[in-house]
Amino acid sequence: MKADKIIKNAKIFTANKDNLQATALVVKDGKFIYVGDEAGLSAYEGEVTDLGGKFITPGIIDSHVHVTTSIGFAYMGTGDYIVCSSKKEALDFMAQSVKNHPGLKRHRFVLERKYLKGEDIVKEDLDTICPNAELLILEGEGHSVWVNSKILERHGITDETPDRVPELSYYVRKDGHVTGNAFESSAWNMLFDDIYVTDEQIDAELMRWIDFSVKAGVTAVFDAGFPEGDALHERVYERLCELDKQGKLPVYIDGSIALTDPKKMKEVVEEVKRFRQKFNTEHLNVHTFKVFMDGTLRIETAAQVTPYVDTNKRGGTTFTKEEVAECLKLLNEAGLDFHAHTVGERASRTVLDGVELAKKELGDKFRVKVTCAHLEIQDDADMDRFAKLGVTANYTPWWHSGCTGGNPIEIWRSLLGEERANKMYRCKSMWKTGANVSWSSDNILYGDFSTWNPCLGMEIGMTRYINEKVKAPEHTRVVAAFPSPSEQMSVEEMIWGYTINGAKQLGIEGSKGSIEVGKDADFLIFENDLLTAAHEGFSHNMPSEVYIIGKKHV
Repeated sequence: MKADKIIKNAKIFTANKDNLQATALVVKDGKFIYVGDEAGLSAYEGEVTDLGGKFITPGIIDSHVHVTTSIGFAYMGTGDYIVCSSKKEALDFMAQSVKNHPGLKRHRFVLERKYLKGEDIVKEDLDTICPNAELLILEGEGHSVWVNSKILERHGITDETPDRVPELSYYVRKDGHVTGNAFESSAWNMLFDDIYVTDEQIDAELMRWIDFSVKAGVTAVFDAGFPEGDALHERVYERLCELDKQGKLPVYIDGSIALTDPKKMKEVVEEVKRFRQKFNTEHLNVHTFKVFMDGTLRIETAAQVTPYVDTNKRGGTTFTKEEVAECLKLLNEAGLDFHAHTVGERASRTVLDGVELAKKELGDKFRVKVTCAHLEIQDDADMDRFAKLGVTANYTPWWHSGCTGGNPIEIWRSLLGEERANKMYRCKSMWKTGANVSWSSDNILYGDFSTWNPCLGMEIGMTRYINEKVKAPEHTRVVAAFPSPSEQMSVEEMIWGYTINGAKQLGIEGSKGSIEVGKDADFLIFENDLLTAAHEGFSHNMPSEVYIIGKKHV
């Protein structure tokens, strides 16, 4: 049989457990038609490439990214990053910046809450330094903002404005008055309300991301939506469709629409159905309902079973278990899937409880693919429920160093207590239960793409620390492995999670995720043998050749 490409003398990690290792493969019409040893190549005709023992893996699947949100941040601009030792220093810095930039409609800054040393900023502080223009400060994690009165007025936010979700999406109040500090989705509509971006600008940023992805060997992603940025989200998908028609989008994008307001559940389900019909090209498909079930640990909006140590708060969830079940039944009827941001233990428990309720009612008719993402904290009682209920556990392994710089364990102990802080990011324990575990880079900024690198995710998944050899933001640098060392993964497990397990999460395992006959010929060639490469410094591995559907792109 005539073939398009024949490779021999390779070390192939197929991610197909029934045929895990091979030395040869054959590609025709963008599909693998043979995977095995070299003896089987006699049935095929064509030019043969001898790889001299080079290493091959399937294409990488990054199963939780933010393609569209990153466009918003690229053209919104986050503003100056403030490094200070007190609230006064922060205010002085901003006052000087406002003075130096007269005439701006909005002044933007980024500030880590830790720099305030327990103090807080209120709208009166910001009104004093910026009375004639809008001023917005994005909290470092991107999950809360401080704004002055001008922005509150623009959005009609008053003392009577109700909170969207108590302890999750809300306006901070003092003596009954809004302070200008807003959390989670109550903040995001103010964050993205003044973006203007042209099609050409969108395309330019998308091409930067596509170029990076291809060079890094990322052949498919799940786009986790654009909270409170629906109009731009749709425009970016329109541009992706146009790029696909032009042959400029080799990366497969599994898209979604994000829900942040529980009252809009049925409306968002209908929007996902509309998007599925509108966006259905070779490399873009939308079939997933994404919900922010909770928030983050550092601002204590992540939902917990056990309260936070310092405040005794528990955080909030967007849905109850009954509402999750109701949503799943709607999705099941429509043939759609469900993906949840679940940082805290109660958020994932609520999803699991909802799945249990829906499955009890629907039985064998239940077909929704359900994913819980991030999973920074898990209660012991829920660890084996993912496998039992068929729920994918999606982790972001570059976070598994603690990711706060310096001595992160002390930060988490102050919030969670020692026992729970020592049991964060339990991906290995989850893996051992038999659950489908997938990996992702989850980032909202394109920047230099350093933290989008799947080999960085693999390195930290294996080591649980960030050392001087790693190309990563300096503020994330840590000096020791984050507990527990028993949660360190093997390289084989990291590859599986970035390939076939990601494909199972997205429901594309029939065509992608492993090197086996009949599947898309997505594969990467590495100069180094990843199975024997040193874990420290692993992030510097990059594929020397990248093939997507049989076509060489690098």
